[in-house]
Amino acid sequence: MNKPSRHVAHANDAEHPVLLYCCLSALTTLLAALLLAAASASASAQTDAIATASARPPRYETLPAVPPLPALAEEGHVEHAGARIWYGIVGHGSPVILLHGGRASSLGWGHQVRALVARKHRVILVDSRGHGRSTLGEQPLSYALMAQDVAAVMDRLKLRRAAVAGWSDGAIVGLELSMRQPQRVSRLFAFGPNVNRRHIEAPLPSPVLPLIGPRLRADYEAIAPDPQGFMRLGDAVAAMQAKEPDYTDAQLAALRGSAIAIAAADHDEFITMSHFKYAAAAIPDVRLLVLRKVSHFAPWQDPAGFNEALLDFLNH
Repeated sequence: MNKPSRHVAHANDAEHPVLLYCCLSALTTLLAALLLAAASASASAQTDAIATASARPPRYETLPAVPPLPALAEEGHVEHAGARIWYGIVGHGSPVILLHGGRASSLGWGHQVRALVARKHRVILVDSRGHGRSTLGEQPLSYALMAQDVAAVMDRLKLRRAAVAGWSDGAIVGLELSMRQPQRVSRLFAFGPNVNRRHIEAPLPSPVLPLIGPRLRADYEAIAPDPQGFMRLGDAVAAMQAKEPDYTDAQLAALRGSAIAIAAADHDEFITMSHFKYAAAAIPDVRLLVLRKVSHFAPWQDPAGFNEALLDFLNH
């Protein structure tokens, strides 16, 4: 009885390599099929990602949301030239005054305030007259008058000298302050200004433009002393911009005493690159910084890139 048993055992032992080979062969085939399927799925995913990326609008055609301002350590108003000018303060350290654009307000600086505070700056926000929390008064709006308002806020805060960062109309106010009272501006980061009518063309078509008005109106109505005054503000800004700024080459050449950077978006809807280059050439020792793949609304579209350029200029 033992021999047959041993014979069968020997036969089964002889078959094991064949069975193992068959199993390995099947497993290899299955693994190859799985790898092929995974590669196909990965290729499909990459194709979908490329298609999604190509369908996504370029950054300069977007208008991302802006985070709210952090809690303010102090805020108040300064009575000046028939208007109440609002200011707010947050952070500690080297002072930086932020000046917003036309029809906007300090609410637009949500990305920048946090970055500045993190780098040990005391941020002073100012709502230009008629904008945001400030009243308009009866005088015609002008860049000179708004620059005087900023100086009045500095006087209230006993701030002899500070860095200034301005956006669009705020950049022009910064230039005006640097021109009239250069001793008060240590450094000026001027993003998206024009200085006169040279090389200015009609706005470039962009899907962003129809979205700006409703956003600015909503911000205005949320904080303005007279929520119904947005149209009056728009008329005042339009009247000012129709004739200002109009600096001569001699006035621009006299801009001395402050370190100045002209920051230009490569897809600005309103200001041509030719104008930015002209302004940079006319102002002595100015730095021209070109921000890539963004428009006039770069502080919202690429806050990281904008903040890097701003902080690099302020801290060097």
